[in-house]
Amino acid sequence: MEPQIANQILKESNLAKRIIPCLDVKDGRTVKGVNFVNLQDAGDPVELAYQYSQHGADELVFLDISATNEGRKTTVELVKDVAQNINIPFTIGGGISELSDADALLEAGADKISINSAAVKNPQLIEDLAKAFGRQFVVVAVDTRFVGDQNYVHLNGGRIKTDWETFNWIKQAESLGAGEILLTSMDFDGTKNGFDIDLLRQVNKNLSIPLIASGGAGNIQHFIDVFKESDVDAALAASVFHYGEIKINELKQKLIDKGIQIRL
Repeated sequence: MEPQIANQILKESNLAKRIIPCLDVKDGRTVKGVNFVNLQDAGDPVELAYQYSQHGADELVFLDISATNEGRKTTVELVKDVAQNINIPFTIGGGISELSDADALLEAGADKISINSAAVKNPQLIEDLAKAFGRQFVVVAVDTRFVGDQNYVHLNGGRIKTDWETFNWIKQAESLGAGEILLTSMDFDGTKNGFDIDLLRQVNKNLSIPLIASGGAGNIQHFIDVFKESDVDAALAASVFHYGEIKINELKQKLIDKGIQIRL
């Protein structure tokens, strides 16, 4: 079977949209900022993970946001603590640069791993991970920011601009074996003004693997809009869930009321 056809089958086999809380973790605490800066404490990651697992989250993403910039690996013991307290799929990212890192996180309880900076610096890592663990295990996270008249990929928690134009990098990641793309608009992140629907729509129409939208959620209508207008496979958010501004079970019911297929 051609890879493009197999990817499309993977994308279409899971029609229900997913709601995914994200735990951005620094120094053992969940944090959240605006446009990747001015980080504020948002709670204990283990407690938050347990709450999300109990209250209807479809998956959970855990990103050790300072691991790459500090040149270290993801904190495996904290990952284990989170994994023991949830019963939903669990994606881990931060400081993963080789197969042994992914293997350790898999052993600690990860269902998928997310790679960002390491993938751009060494694209072969995507292919190696997909061959070793299966492409469904590999999420390529892309942090993008509008510079001039184009979106460019940024690394190290958004600190470093690359020469990769965002659309070109995403297609490259897909061709190398990425199973999903987690796309965060840095311009929208933490603003609570809504997702970057134009960007997401443009990416999604040229992608045959699942696309997760990230950056900008502020209310329930924003989730309705991103699913209806860009048809992404999942929507990820942080602070609106961490601070109780949106309850996941209520969000899901509103999405169902609007005719959006979702798991209850």
